Amino acid sequence: MRVAIRVRPGASRTAVGGTYADSLVVAVGARAVGGAATRAALDALAEALGVRPRQVRLVSGATSRDKVVEVDADDAEVAARLAVLRGG
Repeated sequence: MRVAIRVRPGASRTAVGGTYADSLVVAVGARAVGGAATRAALDALAEALGVRPRQVRLVSGATSRDKVVEVDADDAEVAARLAVLRGG
């Protein structure tokens, strides 16, 4: 399943939840230097969805705050967790 995320680097704490436009917000403490924020966002998303980090991979947006990721897990379960994380 593909998921659009909006990364907020440099946050005071890591948090996954809420929306920005149609994207799930992923706040991370890592700065956007050398891909650190992207890696932290993928790890945080994997934890929030209850999957292994290797099951979440970047599809597009390596240098952007707006990214598309592929989650290799049961679509129905991922969709249910995403609904909770988005606040609905």
